Amino acid sequence: MKEIMMEEKRIKIGILTSGGDAPGMNAAIRAVVRAGEYYGAEVYGIQDGYKGMFEGGKYIFRMDRRSVTDIITRGGTILGTARMKDFVKDENRLIGINNLKQLGISYLITIGGDGTYQGAKRLTELGMPCIALPGTIDNDIPSTDFTIGFDTALNTALDACDKLRDTSNAHQRCSIIEVMGRYCGDIALAVGVAAGAEVVIHSKETFNLEEILAEAKTWKAQNKRHALVVVAEHVTDVHELAREIEEKSGFSCRATILGHIQRGGSPTAQDRILASRMGHAAVLAALGGRGGIAIAIKNNEIIEIPLAEALTAKKNMFKNFDELMHILS
Repeated sequence: MKEIMMEEKRIKIGILTSGGDAPGMNAAIRAVVRAGEYYGAEVYGIQDGYKGMFEGGKYIFRMDRRSVTDIITRGGTILGTARMKDFVKDENRLIGINNLKQLGISYLITIGGDGTYQGAKRLTELGMPCIALPGTIDNDIPSTDFTIGFDTALNTALDACDKLRDTSNAHQRCSIIEVMGRYCGDIALAVGVAAGAEVVIHSKETFNLEEILAEAKTWKAQNKRHALVVVAEHVTDVHELAREIEEKSGFSCRATILGHIQRGGSPTAQDRILASRMGHAAVLAALGGRGGIAIAIKNNEIIEIPLAEALTAKKNMFKNFDELMHILS
């Protein structure tokens, strides 16, 4: 394949990261740059996401193998990320497209979450074929089993749960931990099972205060040393929940909000491998003339899916975890 690509017209590929950062984005950037160079393409980095695409000039620059040396171990994104509200206007998107086309860039690889996907879809419709990679700790892109960054965030949350269990056990206490995930409860569900939590509240639909208080009273009656409650963000005020549990059950309770620490840190092996596979697949798609698509992983296979379907596909990765929690807690 390398020899065939080298003989064809040398194509130019742009790459950007957008929205919230996620561990593994750098691994994806590295894969795109090195795969692009291997197959004879030129890769251009775009600083600060769609904002840099709009600004043009120094925000768009050539990348090569040396520019991505040793970044596979680093969290965050070397390309930076920024939110630009006015980029939703087509006139600003067209300015960004023109900035890329002036440099001869014919495909754009975007790494980010659902907002990034929406932007990529519209850019494709306006004449810049995009290939989207799922880069978000929330795991809320329905077309893929896993997103880049999810596994690292999950392990960060799990480490915090394990440490809170240690101190809770010493004080005979319930620890409530709020994890990120935006409006997706995958981190809460997965870490709840992995940490052996007594209760997981991953959505407003699964939040029943009376049931939680009834269970908390059994902890006191059983003289348990500790209990762990995992809550997804945007569901309830965890500090108020801790107060309710302590007041109405008599079981000491404290709340911890993990926050943005879940976005940081060196990516896990799983995220590095996933990002590398997806970055390579994105380059192959561009070289094959396929834009307007998203790269996904399904049943451990890297696949392509039309961007128009990427945010509407059905996702059932953790569909049985509620039942599993009930059985094991």
